[in-house]
Order: sequence, then structure tokens, then C-alpha cells
Amino acid sequence: MSGSLPRLTKFADGITAVDTEYVRPQMDASHIVTVGARAAIVDTGPNSAVPLVLAALAELGIERDAVEYLFLTHVHLDHAGGAGALMRELPRATAVIHPRGAPHMIDPAKLIAGTRAVYGDEIYARLYGEILPIARERLAIAQDGQRFELAGRVFECVHTPGHALHHQAIVDHGATSIFTGDTFGLSYRELDSARGPWIIPTTTPTQFDPAQLKASIVRLMQYRPRRLYLTHFSEVDQCARLANDMYDAVDAIVRLARASGLDTRRMRFELRAWAHDSLREHGVTLGADAIDAILDKDFDLNVAGLVAWLKREANQ
Repeated sequence: MSGSLPRLTKFADGITAVDTEYVRPQMDASHIVTVGARAAIVDTGPNSAVPLVLAALAELGIERDAVEYLFLTHVHLDHAGGAGALMRELPRATAVIHPRGAPHMIDPAKLIAGTRAVYGDEIYARLYGEILPIARERLAIAQDGQRFELAGRVFECVHTPGHALHHQAIVDHGATSIFTGDTFGLSYRELDSARGPWIIPTTTPTQFDPAQLKASIVRLMQYRPRRLYLTHFSEVDQCARLANDMYDAVDAIVRLARASGLDTRRMRFELRAWAHDSLREHGVTLGADAIDAILDKDFDLNVAGLVAWLKREANQ
């Protein structure tokens, strides 16, 4: 991590991406939205990103007490791990969170245990550290469709299950854009081609549900966004095309998961092959090793999520 020197990318409509440097550069973004002298933040990254977000506010000329909202798309720790620590530095901010996620921010013990179960103790300690709670009185528990106003600019929380039951997207009506968290999957800038962004669903355990995810994609597109801001990684356009690609990709990975059964090695092989073929068709010219260096961890997590979904489906 580069300490107090955040990597910032400034976009239109007062939106700035802060590279949280989680795992590697350009993997995980926190977004700051400025309206005059006021600001809102969407997602935080892990604890290690908090100094970067604070430095970004300083670089943008935003006082810490001018941040009114911290919108959390969901409580997975690459999105919200630093929320408790950041809220202690933002004296006037309210954290806005899905009703299912709120208990885990008030008392993160179960969230910590679940994350340890996925990653193991050693990786957990290296990536996330101590997760601090947020006091109940500093939370706004957002109902589906609830709106929040920042200096006249309206943000709407839309519940979007599929990646997680406690997931919400943040519709920025002032920018005709949506902060999608993980609902629109992963689109890393290194995998852009002349055709534009490439995208893949993220099926991280334990609540992936393909039908819900496809319904959430359809619902978000009803807002006719001009741009999407993904946590992994930041701004993409071509929203209608990406929505179609995501919809088809969900179906594709579900088919390969069913065909693989619970054979995780086969499933990972098939998922990797599908992604490499899709990237070649998209015009990406990186070598196989370079692609794997970007996507390997996501292949592992997606397989774990697909297996959890298959087991859950079998028990229904």
C-alpha cells in the first residue's frame, strides 16, 4: 500500500474512484461523490484502505465532517471491512446499509467468522485485520427504493439479491449512473479491448442465486444508466451490452457448474476455459499466464460459490 498517496481516477459528475490496493492495484475501488463541498462515499475496501480514502478526501478538498453518507453495497469485507474504522473519522456521516447487513456492522463477529471460514486464518489476518463495529445510531437501514439526498442530488437504494441476500445497488440519479457493488460482477481494466469492457459474474460464497442475480440485472437496467461504477473495477459504459453479457454469462457458468457436479477441479478447469475463450472472442490479446494472474483468485471464489449454490439447491 502506498500510504497517504492514493491512486485516484476522476470521472464526470464529481465521481472519483479511490484504488483501495486490496490484493493488487485496480482490483477494488471505493468511490467518492462530491456535490459542492459535500460528499458521499460508496464502499470502503478493507481496513488498510481507510488511510487512502481519507487522503483522497484531503486531495479533493473535502473536509471529513462534510461527508454525509457512507453507502455500503453489502458487508463482504472487500467492500465494507474498513467501514467501522472509517466512520470513526467521519463525525457527521451516516452509514446506509441493507437491513440484512446492518446486524453484521453493529456486531461483526459472525461476519468475521464467515470470512475466516472462506479464506482461512492466515489470509484473513493479512487482508482484513480487526473489524470495528458501527454504532446503531449511526446507521440508516435502507428499505428497497429508499432515497437519500446530498445537497439536492438524489441517491436511491435498490435491493439487488443474487450475489448476496444483503446486497443493494446505489442509483445516482444526478449522474444517471449506478454504483453496482458486485451485482454487475467483475470488469477489470486490464481486460478491456477495442470492443470495450469485458465482464464476468462473481459468485462468491455463500448466497449466490442465479435467478435472483439475473432479475437484479434486469431491474437495474430499467433505470437506463449511462454508466456503472463497479467495485471491481470502477467505471464502465456500454451498459446495455454488458447487461446482456452478464445475463448470458450467468447462464453459461450455471451450465458448466451443473455439468461438473461437485467436482471442483473439473468445475475450475471449465470455468477457466470458458473465461479464456470469452476473452479471446472479446479481442483480449494477453497471454494465458497474464489472464490467470488477474483472474485466478476469482476462479477459486466463483467455484466455491457455485458449489455452495449446487449443494443448497440439492437440499431444497
